[in-house]
Amino acid sequence: MSLFVRLADWQTDREAIRGIRQKVFVEEQNVPEDLEWDEHEESAQHFLVYHHNKPIGTGRLTGGGKIGRMAILKDARGLGAGLELLKRICKFARVSGQKNVYLNAQVQAIPFYEKAGFAVTGEEFMEADIPHVRMDLTLSDKEPCENADDCNR
Repeated sequence: MSLFVRLADWQTDREAIRGIRQKVFVEEQNVPEDLEWDEHEESAQHFLVYHHNKPIGTGRLTGGGKIGRMAILKDARGLGAGLELLKRICKFARVSGQKNVYLNAQVQAIPFYEKAGFAVTGEEFMEADIPHVRMDLTLSDKEPCENADDCNR
């Protein structure tokens, strides 16, 4: 498969992670840089998704099961990379002992997260001048891997 997701480390993978988030959030969505980079960077578990060995997306998992900073480069959208990334983050959370995960989804991304099993659990709020809602997912034993190959990455 030309898509794969791996665990990433802020220290060694910072350039790839920052490059993707800079393009998606700061340049494309006009998120102020001082809001994009926070105190969780070094403690979070980061993930990178690759297409043909090129990093095209990133996301992270912080304390309490919060998924965040999910970003796929514009020219790589539509390949299924976002779902693969989300599945891998959820699997990591489940294997690490989390029973639930949550995220603050941009309102326009609600259908994407609903397809992955997340449910809206909060009122709409503004974050970086973008409307968001909280969404939650209870992790089950078979969630989110569809087959054994997905779980071994």
